[in-house]
Amino acid sequence: MTAPFRLRDRWVLITGASSGFGAAAALAFAREGARLLLGARRENRLAEVAGRARELGAVEALFHRLDVSQTPSVEAFAAWVRSVAGRVDVLVNNAGGALGLEPVAEGRDEDWETMLQTNVLGVLRMTRAILPLMLPHPGGIIINIGSIAGRTAYEGGAAYCAAKAGELQITRALRLELCGTGLRVATVDPGMAETEFSVVRFKGDAARAAKVYEGVQPLTAEDVAEAIVWVAGRPPHVCVDEMVIKCTDQAAFHKVHRRPVSETKRP
Repeated sequence: MTAPFRLRDRWVLITGASSGFGAAAALAFAREGARLLLGARRENRLAEVAGRARELGAVEALFHRLDVSQTPSVEAFAAWVRSVAGRVDVLVNNAGGALGLEPVAEGRDEDWETMLQTNVLGVLRMTRAILPLMLPHPGGIIINIGSIAGRTAYEGGAAYCAAKAGELQITRALRLELCGTGLRVATVDPGMAETEFSVVRFKGDAARAAKVYEGVQPLTAEDVAEAIVWVAGRPPHVCVDEMVIKCTDQAAFHKVHRRPVSETKRP
């Protein structure tokens, strides 16, 4: 049996690490004894995640403000990473999200631009900035966090589906470009998962967000984080190119089993 990619003492960089999949991934990597480099816009939340990560076993848990939609912010973050770590073994491009659920005829420029800036250009910017710190260390991996929305379109999701389809194609192109370097490139694409995602999408409307998961046992952030860590930990000659992960109640985007709320079990 070939040895896994040892995560203890490895430098793991996670964007969007202040909540959701990013925060859960930080804690999951912490349990493996990784060294964490965390970025997001909300520094107070980053500080909380970093503190918890240290309690769980992270050798290091460092953080710095990061806005992937702004090139100067990405470049400043990359300079900070060079100064405190000098290398990156695992890059988790997680920052992103959706805004609104209006049809194209009623869409807002600011929502579209934010989704494309974070989910598409943010991945490109971060990867470009961090690759020089990964290329000297074969065996490392770039994990982009996608969505089943990048594989199946739905009403009201034109811009978000386009953005996540863009993430998927960036992943595939990167894998071709980096063939022979020893770096791996993967995408982890969740389906229905209950995080702050829907609250953000509906701009703080918690009641509307809760209805998305009504009668369903969705994925949790921890479920997705476990998958991310598993993908990162495969032996260096193994690349899990694409992982689609959905809750059992969701057979496809539009095919979701819903039961009476009283019968819904949560982990």
